[in-house]
Amino acid sequence: MKNFVSTIAVAFATVAFVSVAPASAAKTDKSEVYRLLELFGDVFERVRADYVEEASDEELVEAAIQGMLQSLDPHSSYLNKKTFKDMRVQTKGEFGGLGIEVTMEGGYVKVVSPIDDTPAFRAGIEPGDLITHLDGKSIQGLTLSQAVEKMRGKIGTDLVLTVRRRDVKPLQITITRDKIRIQSVRSRVEGDIGYLRITSFSEQTKAGVVKSVAKLREKIGDDIRGFVVDLRNNPGGLLDQAVAVSDAFLDRGEIVSTRGREASNAQRFHARPGDLASGLPVVVLINGGSASASEIVAGALQDHKRAIILGTRSFGKGSVQTIIPLGASGAMKLTTQRYYTPSGRSIQAKGIDPDIEVEQSRVEPLRRGPSRKEADLHGSLKNDDGDEKAAKKETPKPEPAKEGEEEKPEAAEKKPERPFDYQLVRALDLIRGISLYSSSAVN
Repeated sequence: MKNFVSTIAVAFATVAFVSVAPASAAKTDKSEVYRLLELFGDVFERVRADYVEEASDEELVEAAIQGMLQSLDPHSSYLNKKTFKDMRVQTKGEFGGLGIEVTMEGGYVKVVSPIDDTPAFRAGIEPGDLITHLDGKSIQGLTLSQAVEKMRGKIGTDLVLTVRRRDVKPLQITITRDKIRIQSVRSRVEGDIGYLRITSFSEQTKAGVVKSVAKLREKIGDDIRGFVVDLRNNPGGLLDQAVAVSDAFLDRGEIVSTRGREASNAQRFHARPGDLASGLPVVVLINGGSASASEIVAGALQDHKRAIILGTRSFGKGSVQTIIPLGASGAMKLTTQRYYTPSGRSIQAKGIDPDIEVEQSRVEPLRRGPSRKEADLHGSLKNDDGDEKAAKKETPKPEPAKEGEEEKPEAAEKKPERPFDYQLVRALDLIRGISLYSSSAVN
């Protein structure tokens, strides 16, 4: 028993001394470190011997490592072999689960963002939701990895989430697990404007943006007025992809810098010549679910005044995590650096403030009675620039249905393809306004 504990202590000591920089190690009182490791060994031995239920050595050591890492910040954690494998699959753009990006807050699982077109998204999970129970069992006491493990399961099986939402009584939401396939970039034409929706930053994101912009240019042609880049509810992802997407819209300048404890480890990422949008106006949409890599893109384009940021303040995750493999045992995810926008801003716990703040809203037209116009006044002058009838043009009345045909209600003929998106409407209007002003100034 003592030999086993000594081996564990030596192993921990080796990790500690290898990980610490030489300058710091020289100042460390080694005897104090060994005293603390001996304390860990005593507790480990006591738990193995006297705990009411038997626990495996692997479980105890993994829990100790997990506790150590999670005590540092919400994003550092231990990844066992299975979790590490799942994470590598996820960054490739396909994984199994509910479809939510989560963190821990106050002992509960906090939703950073649901992923578009996933079971969680369709079930109505929202950024900021606190998940307190899974299938009626409290999450309190579980690590983030353990909670995520419980949320995953066989495709087609149901999971009941108890969700706490601001100003709402606790909700019971049943979600059916499914295979999550992330198409990180989607696009569509909005009249004479190209719309890009980036749902996450996986290995496929930069290529998806380039392909989508080319497709939009081909569809709209020379009349294209600009682009809307939608980063709302985008939880982030790979740093290199955030840099690549920013670079796609920038001709020059710094994109982001990262700094850790040692000044020598600082990194700066710069844009290369070439703007995918060819100088056309760009509006970036963000909200409280836009985190990490999304904030890098928004911050870079904002600081260089290359895009107008519209929406609400972003999540505020300004730290970089490094995945450090631990041989056959899995890996550790450790927060090693903070990132800074080109102007030197750290958005950690602050977020990106939009240039134009626009809350998501429902807009309804005001009902007003009939009003008189100049053309209605007795003896008003005729318009000599066109047909008088054009000034008094009335809305044509629908023709009555022919015999043998059923009369169809007008409302049933056209159904809206998607819910009304007030923030997107404001972004489209903004681009059209900039385009009109720019063309007028040139002429």
